[in-house]
Amino acid sequence: MPDESVKVAVRVRPFNQREKDRSAKLIIKMQGQMTSISNPEAPNEEPKSFSFDYSYWSHDGFKERSDGILEPAGGSNYSSQRRVFEDLGQGVLDNAFEGYNCSLFAYGQTGSGKSYSMVGYGQNKGIVPITCDEMFKSIDKNTDSNKRFEVTFSMLEIYNEQVRDLLSKDNPKGGLNVRQNPKLGLFYVENLKRVPVGSYAEIEKRTEQGTASRTVASTNMNATSSRAHTVVTITFDQIIKSESGSETKKSSVMNLVDLAGSERADSTGATGDRLKEGANINKSLSALGNVISALADLSMGTKKKIMVPYRDSILTKLLQNALGGNSKTIMIAALSPADINYDETLSTLRYADRAKKIKNKAVVNENPLDKLIRELKEENERLKKAMEGGGVMMQEGAGLTPEELEKMRKQMEEDIRAQLMANQAMLADNEESWNEKLAEARTETDKIDTGGADDKRKNKEPYLINLNEDPMLSGVICHFLNNGETSVGRKDASPVPNICLSGLSIQKQHAVIFNKKGVIEIESVSGSGSKTKINGLPLTGRKALCHKDRILFGSNHMYVLMNPLKPDTADNSLPKEITWEYAQKEIAQVKGFATGSAGLSKEQQIVQEQVLEILPMVSEVNAVSEELNKQKSFEVVLISAAAQEGGDVTQSQASNWTSKVTVKMKNLLNGNTWLWERGKFITRRYLIQELYQKFLDGEDVSNIPKEQDPFWEPTEDVLIGTSNLFLQSLSYCLDFMDTLNISDYKGQEEGQLKVKLEPCDNKGKPIDEEAFVDDPHELLNKPYHFKLTVETANIHKSRFSKGILVKYSVKNNGKMEEVKTPTVKNTLTPTFNHSKVISIPKLKQENLDFFESGCITLSVYGIQEDTMPDPKLLKLNTRELREATMYKELRNLTINQELRQMETMENTTANASGRRATMFGNEIASDTSHLKTEVVLLQRKYERLQQKERRMQQICEEWSKKPDGEKQFEPFYRAVSAVANSTGTRLKTRVQMLNQMLKLQKSVALPSYKDNSSSMLRLQKDSPDLQRQKTMDPSMLSKANKTSTATNGKRPSSAENNKTESSACVIQ
Repeated sequence: MPDESVKVAVRVRPFNQREKDRSAKLIIKMQGQMTSISNPEAPNEEPKSFSFDYSYWSHDGFKERSDGILEPAGGSNYSSQRRVFEDLGQGVLDNAFEGYNCSLFAYGQTGSGKSYSMVGYGQNKGIVPITCDEMFKSIDKNTDSNKRFEVTFSMLEIYNEQVRDLLSKDNPKGGLNVRQNPKLGLFYVENLKRVPVGSYAEIEKRTEQGTASRTVASTNMNATSSRAHTVVTITFDQIIKSESGSETKKSSVMNLVDLAGSERADSTGATGDRLKEGANINKSLSALGNVISALADLSMGTKKKIMVPYRDSILTKLLQNALGGNSKTIMIAALSPADINYDETLSTLRYADRAKKIKNKAVVNENPLDKLIRELKEENERLKKAMEGGGVMMQEGAGLTPEELEKMRKQMEEDIRAQLMANQAMLADNEESWNEKLAEARTETDKIDTGGADDKRKNKEPYLINLNEDPMLSGVICHFLNNGETSVGRKDASPVPNICLSGLSIQKQHAVIFNKKGVIEIESVSGSGSKTKINGLPLTGRKALCHKDRILFGSNHMYVLMNPLKPDTADNSLPKEITWEYAQKEIAQVKGFATGSAGLSKEQQIVQEQVLEILPMVSEVNAVSEELNKQKSFEVVLISAAAQEGGDVTQSQASNWTSKVTVKMKNLLNGNTWLWERGKFITRRYLIQELYQKFLDGEDVSNIPKEQDPFWEPTEDVLIGTSNLFLQSLSYCLDFMDTLNISDYKGQEEGQLKVKLEPCDNKGKPIDEEAFVDDPHELLNKPYHFKLTVETANIHKSRFSKGILVKYSVKNNGKMEEVKTPTVKNTLTPTFNHSKVISIPKLKQENLDFFESGCITLSVYGIQEDTMPDPKLLKLNTRELREATMYKELRNLTINQELRQMETMENTTANASGRRATMFGNEIASDTSHLKTEVVLLQRKYERLQQKERRMQQICEEWSKKPDGEKQFEPFYRAVSAVANSTGTRLKTRVQMLNQMLKLQKSVALPSYKDNSSSMLRLQKDSPDLQRQKTMDPSMLSKANKTSTATNGKRPSSAENNKTESSACVIQ
């Protein structure tokens, strides 16, 4: 048969509820076979277009029939489940009857609709069930007595490069082995259960059995459904009896594959993690992509000699026949229609476009039965001789060591033995009649409890129903609550609980549920240390349960209580259907994270989605840490835009920043912390799951090398906090000296940083006094240099005394430069006196804009060391350490609050004596809600601007009250300019107005101006401390003019006068 290309179809789903809530924009268009995608970030850009065999529009234009089936509305181009089957599934079925191998696999990111197309939901059955149903309908229509049919069904899951048989209760540790047939070269799963089926109802029941098995595994954290591939294999044999009495077997293998979510590895941002290469998160999909690319190159003839890397993963081994082999293959790519998923959807389209170039060579699998049996017997004899002869003799001198040769020989012997056993099993199958095998399988199938008989009980008895992140796995497990007590715990408890759970944080005796005539209550088992949450809140004592209450046992087992006897007890605000997402939002709200989407920008919505995604992962990892006693704790940290590290940024750039989701890991023994980006944490969490699985399999994981331990991380500098240095004074060639607050990611004050900013020459020497300019545009097209000096710091927390340094990034001579101060050790009040001269060869308007609205972010770091912990702490386990740490933090919080109250009282006294005291350090964001940080920081900015405005009004009022003879406009102008330009741009209009006034007044003769100005110059000459301090409190300038002799050349420090004005500098 000539080569046949892989058929590729794409299908776009409707908006889901989350996307509707966020007013998502549609980015997909379809016309005929053409699919185009628009970039939401570049609306004027030409949409990217792709052509496929089928483009299915299932986004809108449908109506629901009375039986729940969705069909096209009048004049709509909506593609229903039936139409997709007729185009794709019917072709699979027709090819199977002709004797061809067939493969159908669905590809796309998590939540894009793969499972809906493959399996369906409710009455809207997908391709797999419709194909199976139609196959048995065709079999039932057969009237030829010389033709009989044999159908077998198998279902497996590939997760973390391990194969699990979903139809078997007993899976070996490490999963089933994948072997290669030495004769055909194809791979197969050893000891995979293949069940004879005689009707669609039996297939449906077996599918439900496999789905329940997936649900249990996912809940126990042995697998995560979105990261697992599900493969359903149906072997369809037609045995045709000829007139001579000989039989011919026409065989077809149908592989129906639901691939894991195709999230790109780089989209999680896990770059730089030392253990990234060891993670298998996307290994199988990456390998599949490499196979598709290699086959596409071969089919197009671009490369003649290329080895297709089938062996790189379990998935590609099993799909070898489907891709580039003896199979008619169809790929359906599921697309998300929302703008928020643009990158992933574009990646899916490109993947599908590559796959359509692959060509397969399908042949009819038809052979006489006696010939097949004879070939099996001959192959068995050959394999036995090979075994008796010591296996395949390896040639020496092939570049292999004796140890490698021996290892290869043993492997080949093992493969031969496995193939021999498989052949013998096939011979035994042929000897046993099909009817006997089918009857035996049906007896087993009838015993499977799929819950069909429980529907009547659900209308009159309370029960728990499971929730899962995969909607296809929700509602699969049901536990009825009989009158009296229902115990919950592990199956190794004595007595065995009524509801047996396993997995993280599940205790032997976990909880007891009481049912007294429909009144349901729950209580944790005393002394068990069990963790249970009701509607997101920890269970303490005995609690009454209402209809639709959400219950989380341990870390993973989420259930909803359904009480048909007391339906009125349900909260009226609850949605009609409780989903996994709703339950997770509830937990996030209890932890202080906002979950409402009203008024949020696209970036904020993404952050919210990431928080909801990562919270259950953090709970899971904390549970593993406790169970393996790793002495680490994890928490979600939301770093606000204002608190992020950065270089020199403008306000317009800062406005585009968004909060960043990170995870903080803390060593509970010595207090060291690490801040992991979301992608790095997701990778580590996956490796932690692998480690925990080894622990469950009985391996000793307590002594693994620390370099291989996902919980271990070498010490690194920890970010204490950041300070933002604003640059408006440089626009007027003014100095700026101030003490800035150091704020951590929560907005809490961690200390102060004293800095100085001064214009200078290219060697760092301060420029002349007369360099001050009225109009910043006078500086354009001239070289400009300024010096940034980090003088001292004052850090509050003693654990940072091991060493402190400051880092910042700045553009110097047109190139970004990383600047780092020396590390000062063994003190909390380091003196750096570190200066850096920054040069601009030719000042442009963009530089002035940066001075006007930009800032340099100074990041203060503390040195961490692997210190020996307190010996008393070594006696505590991880749970006890976490509890002790929480108690200590609560105690410190109480002490800090008391200290702040005392500081407030001192500041009040200071204000009464005429001194201005900082008030921004008292405004501390709540520890319970990181999302309030943005509001707190913006409030600080607002109050600071208010304070500056009041000061300007005061200066103007003082000036207006002076007699005309004493009104000196130059000092007055400079005073107002200093106040206005030392903060944001809000008061710029006042400066411009005063500039105009100054120009008018310069034309008026002022007899006293010369005398007073010379007095001012003498004062500056006599007092070095006063030179170039034009950004101090302007009231001091006017006082100096009046009482120059009284000062004796001494002035209050600029830090004291300006401490309040810029201590709360934040990016708007």
